[in-house]
Amino acid sequence: MHGPTQPEAHVMVSALNARLTHHGATDVLRAAFEAVPDIALVSSFGAESVVLLHLAAMIKRDVPVIFIDTEMLFAETLVYQQDLAERLRLENVTVIRADDLAAQDPYNTLHQRDTDACCAVRKTRPLQAALATHSGWITGRKRYQSGSRASLEFFEVEDGTGRIKVNPLARWAPEDVAEYMDENRLPRHPLVAQGYPSIGCAPCTSKVATGEDARAGRWRDTDKDECGIHFVNGKMVRVGATT
Repeated sequence: MHGPTQPEAHVMVSALNARLTHHGATDVLRAAFEAVPDIALVSSFGAESVVLLHLAAMIKRDVPVIFIDTEMLFAETLVYQQDLAERLRLENVTVIRADDLAAQDPYNTLHQRDTDACCAVRKTRPLQAALATHSGWITGRKRYQSGSRASLEFFEVEDGTGRIKVNPLARWAPEDVAEYMDENRLPRHPLVAQGYPSIGCAPCTSKVATGEDARAGRWRDTDKDECGIHFVNGKMVRVGATT
Protein backbone atom coordinates (compact mmCIF):
# COMPACT_ATOMS: atom_id res chain seq x y z
CA MET A 1 0.00 0.00 0.00
CA HIS A 2 1.51 3.31 -1.09
CA GLY A 3 -1.22 5.79 -0.25
CA PRO A 4 -1.19 9.14 1.53
CA THR A 5 -0.04 9.49 5.13
CA GLN A 6 -2.82 9.64 7.70
CA PRO A 7 -2.64 13.46 8.04
CA GLU A 8 -2.69 13.76 4.25
CA ALA A 9 -5.66 11.39 4.09
CA HIS A 10 -7.62 13.52 6.55
CA VAL A 11 -7.00 16.63 4.47
CA MET A 12 -7.98 14.79 1.30
CA VAL A 13 -11.18 13.42 2.84
CA SER A 14 -12.23 16.82 4.17
CA ALA A 15 -11.71 18.41 0.76
CA LEU A 16 -13.56 15.65 -1.09
CA ASN A 17 -16.54 15.71 1.26
CA ALA A 18 -16.77 19.48 0.95
CA ARG A 19 -16.47 19.46 -2.84
CA LEU A 20 -18.94 16.63 -3.40
CA THR A 21 -21.59 17.59 -0.83
CA HIS A 22 -24.28 18.07 -3.47
CA HIS A 23 -23.08 15.42 -5.91
CA GLY A 24 -24.31 11.93 -6.62
CA ALA A 25 -22.83 8.45 -6.40
CA THR A 26 -21.29 8.49 -9.88
CA ASP A 27 -19.31 11.65 -9.16
CA VAL A 28 -18.19 10.23 -5.82
CA LEU A 29 -16.93 7.08 -7.52
CA ARG A 30 -15.10 9.02 -10.22
CA ALA A 31 -13.44 11.17 -7.55
CA ALA A 32 -12.50 8.07 -5.56
CA PHE A 33 -10.87 6.39 -8.56
CA GLU A 34 -8.92 9.56 -9.28
CA ALA A 35 -7.86 10.26 -5.69
CA VAL A 36 -7.00 6.66 -4.76
CA PRO A 37 -5.75 4.82 -7.87
CA ASP A 38 -5.24 1.51 -6.01
CA ILE A 39 -8.70 1.51 -4.43
CA ALA A 40 -10.72 -1.72 -4.19
CA LEU A 41 -14.45 -2.33 -3.99
CA VAL A 42 -15.62 -4.73 -1.29
CA SER A 43 -18.94 -6.42 -2.01
CA SER A 44 -21.03 -9.03 -0.21
CA PHE A 45 -23.04 -9.65 -3.40
CA GLY A 46 -26.04 -9.33 -1.12
CA ALA A 47 -29.52 -7.88 -1.45
CA GLU A 48 -28.51 -4.40 -2.66
CA SER A 49 -24.95 -5.00 -3.88
CA VAL A 50 -25.83 -4.95 -7.56
CA VAL A 51 -26.40 -1.18 -7.49
CA LEU A 52 -22.86 -0.24 -6.45
CA LEU A 53 -21.33 -2.94 -8.66
CA HIS A 54 -23.29 -1.66 -11.67
CA LEU A 55 -22.29 1.95 -11.02
CA ALA A 56 -18.63 0.98 -10.65
CA ALA A 57 -18.66 -1.25 -13.73
CA MET A 58 -19.91 1.62 -15.88
CA ILE A 59 -16.94 3.76 -14.84
CA LYS A 60 -14.10 1.30 -14.27
CA ARG A 61 -14.84 -2.29 -15.20
CA ASP A 62 -11.44 -3.48 -13.99
CA VAL A 63 -11.77 -2.08 -10.48
CA PRO A 64 -10.56 -4.72 -8.02
CA VAL A 65 -13.66 -6.30 -6.43
CA ILE A 66 -13.17 -8.29 -3.23
CA PHE A 67 -15.78 -10.88 -2.23
CA ILE A 68 -15.44 -12.63 1.13
CA ASP A 69 -16.60 -16.23 1.07
CA THR A 70 -17.10 -17.02 4.76
CA GLU A 71 -17.89 -20.62 3.83
CA MET A 72 -21.18 -20.14 5.66
CA LEU A 73 -22.97 -18.19 2.95
CA PHE A 74 -26.24 -19.23 1.36
CA ALA A 75 -25.73 -21.29 -1.80
CA GLU A 76 -27.88 -18.69 -3.56
CA THR A 77 -25.32 -15.99 -2.72
CA LEU A 78 -22.48 -17.98 -4.27
CA VAL A 79 -24.44 -18.56 -7.47
CA TYR A 80 -25.56 -14.92 -7.57
CA GLN A 81 -21.97 -13.75 -7.17
CA GLN A 82 -20.82 -15.68 -10.19
CA ASP A 83 -23.81 -14.72 -12.32
CA LEU A 84 -23.57 -11.05 -11.44
CA ALA A 85 -19.84 -10.81 -12.08
CA GLU A 86 -20.41 -12.30 -15.52
CA ARG A 87 -23.45 -10.18 -16.34
CA LEU A 88 -21.71 -6.92 -15.35
CA ARG A 89 -18.51 -8.07 -17.07
CA LEU A 90 -16.44 -7.33 -13.98
CA GLU A 91 -12.83 -8.00 -14.92
CA ASN A 92 -11.06 -8.20 -11.57
CA VAL A 93 -13.05 -10.11 -8.93
CA THR A 94 -11.14 -11.84 -6.15
CA VAL A 95 -12.79 -14.36 -3.82
CA ILE A 96 -11.08 -14.52 -0.44
CA ARG A 97 -11.46 -16.99 2.42
CA ALA A 98 -9.98 -17.47 5.88
CA ASP A 99 -6.86 -19.62 5.80
CA ASP A 100 -7.01 -20.77 9.43
CA LEU A 101 -10.54 -22.16 9.83
CA ALA A 102 -9.28 -25.63 10.71
CA ALA A 103 -7.56 -24.17 13.76
CA GLN A 104 -10.00 -21.42 14.68
CA ASP A 105 -13.34 -23.12 14.01
CA PRO A 106 -12.74 -26.82 13.30
CA TYR A 107 -16.36 -27.88 13.86
CA ASN A 108 -18.04 -24.79 12.32
CA THR A 109 -19.73 -24.01 15.62
CA LEU A 110 -18.00 -20.79 16.64
CA HIS A 111 -21.02 -18.73 15.55
CA GLN A 112 -23.12 -20.54 18.16
CA ARG A 113 -20.83 -19.43 20.99
CA ASP A 114 -19.39 -16.09 19.88
CA THR A 115 -20.69 -14.37 16.76
CA ASP A 116 -18.13 -11.58 17.00
CA ALA A 117 -15.26 -14.06 17.05
CA CYS A 118 -16.78 -15.95 14.13
CA CYS A 119 -17.07 -12.77 12.07
CA ALA A 120 -13.49 -11.85 12.95
CA VAL A 121 -12.15 -15.21 11.79
CA ARG A 122 -14.25 -15.54 8.65
CA LYS A 123 -14.61 -11.93 7.49
CA THR A 124 -12.62 -9.23 9.24
CA ARG A 125 -9.16 -10.79 9.24
CA PRO A 126 -9.30 -12.11 5.67
CA LEU A 127 -10.51 -8.72 4.47
CA GLN A 128 -7.81 -6.79 6.30
CA ALA A 129 -5.22 -9.08 4.74
CA ALA A 130 -6.69 -8.53 1.28
CA LEU A 131 -6.80 -4.75 1.77
CA ALA A 132 -3.17 -4.59 2.84
CA THR A 133 -2.17 -3.81 -0.75
CA HIS A 134 -4.80 -1.08 -1.16
CA SER A 135 -4.85 2.43 0.30
CA GLY A 136 -8.64 2.73 0.05
CA TRP A 137 -11.84 0.77 -0.35
CA ILE A 138 -15.40 1.32 -1.54
CA THR A 139 -18.41 0.07 0.41
CA GLY A 140 -22.15 -0.06 -0.18
CA ARG A 141 -23.09 1.27 3.26
CA LYS A 142 -26.05 3.63 3.54
CA ARG A 143 -27.27 5.92 6.31
CA TYR A 144 -30.67 4.27 6.58
CA GLN A 145 -29.30 0.79 7.29
CA SER A 146 -28.70 1.25 11.00
CA GLY A 147 -28.33 3.87 13.69
CA SER A 148 -24.55 3.50 13.67
CA ARG A 149 -24.54 4.62 10.02
CA ALA A 150 -26.89 7.59 10.37
CA SER A 151 -24.19 10.23 9.90
CA LEU A 152 -22.20 8.40 7.24
CA GLU A 153 -20.17 10.62 4.90
CA PHE A 154 -19.02 9.90 1.35
CA PHE A 155 -15.37 9.74 2.40
CA GLU A 156 -13.81 8.61 5.68
CA VAL A 157 -10.39 7.76 7.06
CA GLU A 158 -9.82 4.61 9.07
CA ASP A 159 -7.87 5.25 12.22
CA GLY A 160 -5.22 2.63 12.66
CA THR A 161 -4.91 1.82 8.97
CA GLY A 162 -5.08 5.28 7.41
CA ARG A 163 -7.04 3.83 4.51
CA ILE A 164 -9.64 5.98 2.81
CA LYS A 165 -13.11 4.47 2.87
CA VAL A 166 -15.66 5.56 0.29
CA ASN A 167 -19.44 5.25 0.66
CA PRO A 168 -20.97 6.45 -2.64
CA LEU A 169 -24.50 5.38 -1.67
CA ALA A 170 -24.43 6.90 1.81
CA ARG A 171 -27.38 9.22 1.17
CA TRP A 172 -29.53 6.85 -0.87
CA ALA A 173 -32.94 5.89 0.49
CA PRO A 174 -34.49 2.42 0.07
CA GLU A 175 -36.71 3.74 -2.72
CA ASP A 176 -33.63 5.05 -4.57
CA VAL A 177 -32.11 1.58 -4.53
CA ALA A 178 -35.31 -0.07 -5.76
CA GLU A 179 -35.81 2.53 -8.47
CA TYR A 180 -32.24 2.17 -9.74
CA MET A 181 -32.60 -1.60 -9.94
CA ASP A 182 -35.87 -1.29 -11.84
CA GLU A 183 -34.64 1.37 -14.27
CA ASN A 184 -31.52 -0.61 -15.10
CA ARG A 185 -33.24 -4.01 -15.04
CA LEU A 186 -30.72 -5.38 -12.60
CA PRO A 187 -31.15 -8.92 -11.25
CA ARG A 188 -32.19 -9.27 -7.61
CA HIS A 189 -30.60 -11.66 -5.18
CA PRO A 190 -32.96 -14.66 -5.28
CA LEU A 191 -33.44 -14.69 -1.50
CA VAL A 192 -34.95 -11.19 -1.42
CA ALA A 193 -38.22 -12.51 -2.85
CA GLN A 194 -38.23 -15.15 -0.12
CA GLY A 195 -38.23 -12.59 2.70
CA TYR A 196 -34.54 -11.79 3.17
CA PRO A 197 -34.02 -8.04 2.53
CA SER A 198 -30.57 -8.16 4.14
CA ILE A 199 -28.41 -11.23 3.59
CA GLY A 200 -25.35 -12.45 5.44
CA CYS A 201 -24.19 -15.87 6.54
CA ALA A 202 -26.90 -18.53 6.57
CA PRO A 203 -26.75 -19.43 10.29
CA CYS A 204 -27.05 -15.78 11.36
CA THR A 205 -29.66 -14.55 8.85
CA SER A 206 -33.41 -15.07 9.19
CA LYS A 207 -36.46 -13.93 7.28
CA VAL A 208 -37.94 -10.52 8.05
CA ALA A 209 -41.63 -10.06 8.72
CA THR A 210 -43.72 -7.28 7.20
CA GLY A 211 -43.12 -4.05 9.10
CA GLU A 212 -39.79 -5.11 10.57
CA ASP A 213 -36.56 -3.26 9.88
CA ALA A 214 -34.77 -4.65 6.84
CA ARG A 215 -31.80 -5.70 8.97
CA ALA A 216 -33.91 -7.28 11.71
CA GLY A 217 -33.02 -10.71 10.41
CA ARG A 218 -29.29 -10.20 10.90
CA TRP A 219 -28.14 -11.68 14.22
CA ARG A 220 -31.74 -11.71 15.43
CA ASP A 221 -32.38 -11.33 19.18
CA THR A 222 -28.91 -9.93 19.82
CA ASP A 223 -27.55 -6.38 20.09
CA LYS A 224 -25.16 -7.03 17.20
CA ASP A 225 -25.83 -5.13 13.97
CA GLU A 226 -22.41 -5.08 12.27
CA CYS A 227 -20.18 -7.98 11.23
CA GLY A 228 -17.02 -6.10 12.18
CA ILE A 229 -15.41 -5.30 8.84
CA HIS A 230 -16.17 -1.62 9.46
CA PHE A 231 -14.45 -1.64 12.85
CA VAL A 232 -10.81 -1.14 13.79
CA ASN A 233 -9.61 -2.45 17.14
CA GLY A 234 -13.18 -3.27 18.04
CA LYS A 235 -14.56 0.22 17.47
CA MET A 236 -16.66 1.70 14.69
CA VAL A 237 -14.45 3.96 12.60
CA ARG A 238 -16.02 7.03 11.11
CA VAL A 239 -13.70 9.95 10.51
CA GLY A 240 -15.07 12.61 8.20
CA ALA A 241 -14.72 16.24 7.29
CA THR A 242 -14.88 17.53 10.85
CA THR A 243 -11.88 15.54 12.06
